[in-house]
Amino acid sequence: MKTYLPKVNLDQRQWRVIDADGAVLGRLAVQIANALRAKDKPVYTPHLDAGDFVVVVNAEKVVLTGKKETDKRFMSYSGWKSGERYRTVAEVRAAHPERLIMPAAKGMLPKNRLGARLLTKLKVYKGGEHPHAAQRPQPLKAAS
Repeated sequence: MKTYLPKVNLDQRQWRVIDADGAVLGRLAVQIANALRAKDKPVYTPHLDAGDFVVVVNAEKVVLTGKKETDKRFMSYSGWKSGERYRTVAEVRAAHPERLIMPAAKGMLPKNRLGARLLTKLKVYKGGEHPHAAQRPQPLKAAS
């Protein structure tokens, strides 16, 4: 029996938009990763990039469960001695809400060149507007 390898055309790729308003972060990241990898399509192949482009709007309205809203901290390091900086979820949400969704989705993608290429197809925006209306993105319902 021969292995079937799908022909991946750029024409097969769609644009999908997800409204993150009220969506739980982890469940939203799973949906994003599945759409980026094309796991919901019959042409899914683990080592090929056959997935869709994903646009996430209202990133600042994503919900974290449990006590993560108060206890979770994001660390950044400047490279200098004592250059560690810790920020809470509220501080990250106020300044750059897309930095809540991007690492969560990145963690659910492969840890190789394919994962890096898939992550370039994810676009996250604060607010309800996005500049990809010309691509006519189809709505993808976010899991609550």
